[in-house]
Amino acid sequence: MPSQTLIAVILAALAALAPFSIDTYLPAFPAIGSDIHATPLELQQSLTAYLLPYALMTLWHGAISDAIGRLAAIRWGLLVFSLASVGCALAPDAYTLWFFRAVQGLSAGAGNVVARALVRDLFEGVMAQRVMAQVQMIFGLAPAVAPIVGGLLLAVHWQAIFVFLAIYAVATLIIALKTLPETVPQEKRVPLSARQVITGYKQIFSDREFLCLATAFGANFAGFFVYVLAAPVFLIKHLGLNAHQFGYMFVPTVCGMVLGSWIARHNAGKYASGRILRIAYLGMAGAVLLNIAVCFWLPPYHVWNILPVALYNVGMALAMPVLSVAALDRHPRLRGTAASGQAFLQMVLSTLSAGLIIPLLWGHVIGLALGMGGYALFGWWCARQTGIWHQVSTSPQKN
Repeated sequence: MPSQTLIAVILAALAALAPFSIDTYLPAFPAIGSDIHATPLELQQSLTAYLLPYALMTLWHGAISDAIGRLAAIRWGLLVFSLASVGCALAPDAYTLWFFRAVQGLSAGAGNVVARALVRDLFEGVMAQRVMAQVQMIFGLAPAVAPIVGGLLLAVHWQAIFVFLAIYAVATLIIALKTLPETVPQEKRVPLSARQVITGYKQIFSDREFLCLATAFGANFAGFFVYVLAAPVFLIKHLGLNAHQFGYMFVPTVCGMVLGSWIARHNAGKYASGRILRIAYLGMAGAVLLNIAVCFWLPPYHVWNILPVALYNVGMALAMPVLSVAALDRHPRLRGTAASGQAFLQMVLSTLSAGLIIPLLWGHVIGLALGMGGYALFGWWCARQTGIWHQVSTSPQKN
């Protein structure tokens, strides 16, 4: 089997397709709007056109991978995504762009969902937490790199961004198929049928512990995603940056995510999971209060408006491996379905943000700060309902 680090890098590359397909084209909104005669709201809704199908299809990616194998699910998902990316590049108007963004959304989640399931297929216990944190640490670079890549490709043409996404999907697919093992042999596969999928989801969504763990995971991420989805307005309108300066936000916020992931990997097995979660939420709460204070008392400026978001990401990333592994461990027989359910809840929150909440908040920086705080509070409430929250005096686990 390939080394743990190589597996983590490949799984992170698969999972990173989703943020790349969002963040690379954000700097190009003005150029795309000018070329295809689309309004800022129509371009914002291209995010919703992507996220809603993404969320709905995540309910199927895991079940499909349980039925046909992990690698086959990755293969079909990434091939469809690459073709849809070419369609986006050639879109002559907003409606065509929405259509191909929707097809991208239907297929992009395969890599993310299957990557989560593969971590638990290949690793157990504390090692699974460490590998999940390592994947997250590498994956966390995507939101920083993507808008920078998008800004560079924008110098060629905005269409080059979608051509890049097509090439990225094909290249990652080839590497994954040549390197990763198939972890669902024929005898362990679950027949794919609508009835079987519905039965599986009834099982996992009727599990209150799973529901709270997965929702907490999604709410924490949505707190940061508020700023990702509102980036064109937040950075250009409020902070006075240009399309080539998106790295001013994404580099420090991703550094926060990478730092939190490193801390999570370093401390997995050394401290009880509940203690790690409490520290993570304490950090997120401090970042939210700092963010609100800055927005109230200081004029908009990228240094102090972005710092609290980066600090929030440290706590968010610290909590993620604990919540994710605990949720997947609830249903080992339906691990692919559980991974889909977890990703679905995460994307539902993100989709609501893109289509409904963010347009109501982005009129002022304080609105975005309160949005982040609201999601963090909701995530904390969900985490408190779980058994793992109370594991504060458990003996440290060993490898």
